[in-house]
Amino acid sequence: MDKPIANAPKEATEATCRAHAHLHTTLPKDTGEDFELARRGFIDTIPDAKSLNEGGFPVWDMSTFAFVTEGSAAPGSVNPSLWRQAQLNAIHGLFEVTKGIYQVRNFDLSNITFIEGDTGIIVIDPLISSETARTSLALYRKHRGERPVKAVIYTHSHVDHYGGVKGVLTDEDLARGDVRIIAPEGFLEEAVSENVLAGNAMGRRATYMYGALLPRGEKGHVDAGLGKTVSLGQVSLVPPNELIAHTGEKLIVDGIEIVFQMTPDTEAPAEMNFFFPQMKALCMAENCSCHMHNIYTPRGAQVRDAKSWSYYINEAIDLFGGDTDVLFASHHWPRWGREVAITFLEKQRDMYKFVHDQTLRLANHGLTPLEIAEEIALPPTLASEWYSRGYYGTLNHNAKAVYQRYLGWFDGNPARLHPLPPVEAAKRYVDFMGGPNAVLRKARESYDKGDFRWVAEVVNHLVFADPSNADARHLQADALEQLGYQAESGPWRGFYLTGAMELRNPRPPSPTPRPGANGQVKALPAEQLLDSLSVRLNGPKAAARRMALNLSFTDTGETYLLKLENAVLHHRRGRNDAKANASIALTRTAFAEIVLREKTLADLVAAKAAKVEGEAAALDDLVQLLDVFDFWFEIVMP
Repeated sequence: MDKPIANAPKEATEATCRAHAHLHTTLPKDTGEDFELARRGFIDTIPDAKSLNEGGFPVWDMSTFAFVTEGSAAPGSVNPSLWRQAQLNAIHGLFEVTKGIYQVRNFDLSNITFIEGDTGIIVIDPLISSETARTSLALYRKHRGERPVKAVIYTHSHVDHYGGVKGVLTDEDLARGDVRIIAPEGFLEEAVSENVLAGNAMGRRATYMYGALLPRGEKGHVDAGLGKTVSLGQVSLVPPNELIAHTGEKLIVDGIEIVFQMTPDTEAPAEMNFFFPQMKALCMAENCSCHMHNIYTPRGAQVRDAKSWSYYINEAIDLFGGDTDVLFASHHWPRWGREVAITFLEKQRDMYKFVHDQTLRLANHGLTPLEIAEEIALPPTLASEWYSRGYYGTLNHNAKAVYQRYLGWFDGNPARLHPLPPVEAAKRYVDFMGGPNAVLRKARESYDKGDFRWVAEVVNHLVFADPSNADARHLQADALEQLGYQAESGPWRGFYLTGAMELRNPRPPSPTPRPGANGQVKALPAEQLLDSLSVRLNGPKAAARRMALNLSFTDTGETYLLKLENAVLHHRRGRNDAKANASIALTRTAFAEIVLREKTLADLVAAKAAKVEGEAAALDDLVQLLDVFDFWFEIVMP
């Protein structure tokens, strides 16, 4: 039985306050320049930058961050450097970047940019949610007139740069089909693969990374580093109708010349920078922002290529630096002046190359990822810049990412080649350490000394050996909480504090899976929709079963042969098997509803929305072999 231990967040310990005091001595001098840059060109805002959905619920509301006031000292529960970044990310509104270029900032995690053309506007990166994008467009039009949207540019394949597109395009715009939707080659494939194939795990981990479940306050969510947080509105995706494939490609869009630079495998697998010669303005997408970015994102994704990242920043300098008067990006605030912009680019370039090169130097000396992460430190010329701080990515986990990209998860020590899984290892560790009471006694002594990293490592074994041990869970929560208070990185803080919250307040188990949102699945192209089924197939259940289905999607005209054999699903476009178990004709959306278990094939046949030849139960049999993922799987407990 759990003892009645208080579940509320605790105060910062003396050890955490000492850590903050030490950090103060290492931070760059604050001249106030960043605050000036973040406010430059300010035109207007709306109260609390608030966006409401159709039901009146706020999907974005900066009043929840009112406790972060400019010029205030950081409380003991917040890293002082992150507190400064939180103040900068609280500055919201419509800003003029240069003549003809406007940004709305901090109405969502990312920026939305408006480029004025001859007859309308070009929208760059329409945020996460339709509601926040619509609010931003209304603010722009209030001051610049009812200019129609002539084009939308997606800089890259992350949802905070395309999800709000239906907030800037109406159904009439989409029906006319005359709005240019421009994106880098590979955009749609990457947007789909990242958010669907591993989407359940990524989504759950993102609740930790962005502090989505935490109360907003000095002991909760303060800032994500990249921006305040993620909006909670309607996510949409309109596929691009123009793709950029090569560096140097030029487009004239509503009278505005744009020169593109492809930057694959940098901050996103499909990403591009671009330059506006008439305005001498360079958009660096999310490849350069006012912090160190993630080479590996803790929510989970493929490791990014730090070497390519650095290379493409350098190429941007060579291509556009000499002509750039202003540099802006998809997050944070711009830089004005040619030399200022080039210096910023050079230091961002060298920051990523330093992490890459020095990690591999140390790896070639035989150091492991954990050892490298403890040893590596930026040189003074980079460490002296606020925009090199680890508010989002960190030097620690980025070094591990570089190691992983080149050498993988194994550090070469055979003792770590085939370790026991967490629960089995935990039980043995606890036994070896003298049992639960001995572990708790020693861990409390370490906690009192401020050795929180060690407490978290040791007590994690106790929690996994016996998650019903409330004393262990609460001590682990206390340790994670102090680590969260000390974290300069918004995502690290989010992970630590969300872990502490879930240890103190375990979620009741559910007899059935609690799936996340499936809206994006219904919008998938057929190829990606069928791919998503493959990762849901329960191999042990499928075992030696064989099945073939001929699918005809009546809305797209596509046909597929879907085959199950060797506990693997294959699909082949344009194929047909005369001996298939069944041939089924229906829309792609209807097929998605069946595999999501929202409707049955029988329902659709009865409604004359599907036709079947052969074994009508075959598709139902296949659906029963598909797992339904539980979004709320445990992370800090077994």
